[in-house]
Amino acid sequence: MSRNKPTLQEKIARLRASFVNQLPARLEEAQEQMKLLKSDPEMNRVSAVELHRAFHSLKGTGKSFGFIDLANVAEQAESYTQQLIDLPADKTPSGWPDTLVGLLHQLASQVQILAYADLDNNHPQDAPFFDVEKTSSMQISSDSPLIYICDDEPDQVDHLANQLRCFGYQIEHFNDTQSFHKAVINKRPDAVIMDVFFPHGPTAGTDELASLKEITGQQLPSIVLSGRDDFEARLSAVRAGCSAYFVKPAKPLDLAAVLDDLMNDKPDEPYRILIVDDEPDVAEYHGLILEESGMLVYQTHKPEVILETLRTFNPDLVLADMYMPVCDGVEMAAIIRQVPEYLGLPIVFLSSETNRKKQFKAMQVGVEGFITKPVIPEELVASVALRAERMRTLRSLMARDSLTGLYNHTTTTEMMNTSLAHAMRQQETLAVVMIDLDKFKAVNDTYGHMAGDQVIVALARLFKHRLRTTDVIGRYGGEEFALLLKNLTPEKANQLVNELREDFSKIIFNAGNKQFKVTFSAGISFYPGNNRSEDLRMAADEALYKAKEQGRNQVVLACAGGKHDD
Repeated sequence: MSRNKPTLQEKIARLRASFVNQLPARLEEAQEQMKLLKSDPEMNRVSAVELHRAFHSLKGTGKSFGFIDLANVAEQAESYTQQLIDLPADKTPSGWPDTLVGLLHQLASQVQILAYADLDNNHPQDAPFFDVEKTSSMQISSDSPLIYICDDEPDQVDHLANQLRCFGYQIEHFNDTQSFHKAVINKRPDAVIMDVFFPHGPTAGTDELASLKEITGQQLPSIVLSGRDDFEARLSAVRAGCSAYFVKPAKPLDLAAVLDDLMNDKPDEPYRILIVDDEPDVAEYHGLILEESGMLVYQTHKPEVILETLRTFNPDLVLADMYMPVCDGVEMAAIIRQVPEYLGLPIVFLSSETNRKKQFKAMQVGVEGFITKPVIPEELVASVALRAERMRTLRSLMARDSLTGLYNHTTTTEMMNTSLAHAMRQQETLAVVMIDLDKFKAVNDTYGHMAGDQVIVALARLFKHRLRTTDVIGRYGGEEFALLLKNLTPEKANQLVNELREDFSKIIFNAGNKQFKVTFSAGISFYPGNNRSEDLRMAADEALYKAKEQGRNQVVLACAGGKHDD
């Protein structure tokens, strides 16, 4: 890691210095507004509002950067200016100019003090600085998950391994704990399926897992699969840190479900936070805090571009100042709420405004909450993360199918449109695959709807394991699925879908003491060849119908214009 990369403390120090350098110009601007205010005997309301905004900004920024004395004077000036604004137009308090002039003189003194201060070595003790320790995240492999099975009964393992391979797992089998130990030291697997009993010890398998944890300092994600069903064996699994315990013979689908849960620890996409503040240094300061915690931050200093920015950045949360030129935060929030797709987007004001009536007014237009300046960095991160996570959850509930976790019909259709537009811009190919389970009604009628759900979940799991992260997988209807495969030739797409079809047909499902298998049929359409998303969908549907008509359990490719490659 480069030693020249500035630390968070160094970045904040630069922002503090930049703020101090701007203070003389800010003070001069406030003095000009004061002159305009004094020259108008009926109280120039525009100048009073501008003064209030200037004092409010100095208060909030001063507190954020730890310049408490400056912030306190600005707060007094803000409060007094608010009193002037609240008075009727024909009322002017006697002696009012002297109070504001005196406060401006105090501000000027604070500016002088800061101009000669050693900002690098004299951080106020209550400045809200903090250190963030970055922990190294585990490298996520783009390959299929690697599973080690350690069991000395190869006949039982072979069936299990073949079933798990159908879902896209890489399986390596070890007959003894010694070879398993060497393999783990050489290459750590994504998960382990371990027997308890081996010839050299009644709990040798789980003892090996415990030993490896002591040696490596890391817990191996592990499942026990054993012929033993006694207390001693189960206790040894708990002490070894195993996540689940299966008694032989176990259903491969049940093991696959637990393996998915064990390995579902990939880091989520970072929260996307939009900061709207007409103070660039303040926006950058808060942005640095959020970025150091792993969030993706975009800043804008112009409320007038808010709708365009929302469309391009697609944030999980908007963090805004309450007082800004052109339009204030409340007005901006009202504009955002005019757009139906942003009705649920969290908007939080980061402001030093404590007036309850003004806060309530903001709540009325859909502002979710207030974070008061100066912020405590840890509280800012926690508050933003909590609201952003809630937004992610709501979006996921609206976009995904509850049974499989795949994109639902509406979202898949939208992504078909955007994927086609992207393929056109980038001059890439796009394959649309429509898939339907064969004779699925008979599965439900014969084995029950719970067995039918098991089949749907298994197919969804197969797709998630075997397809790329850039591909789109959707549950289009009850037993119908849609895949969007990006930048594949027709030959490669056909080969891939056929491999998926063949592997799915090998999976054994259980319903009570009955076993059965299921197949699917697929139709594939392509861009170039179909230049509208509706044409792509219809061509793939027609090819799917052809596959069903020709006997099911096969893949048919559609050519341009809806014809088929038979």
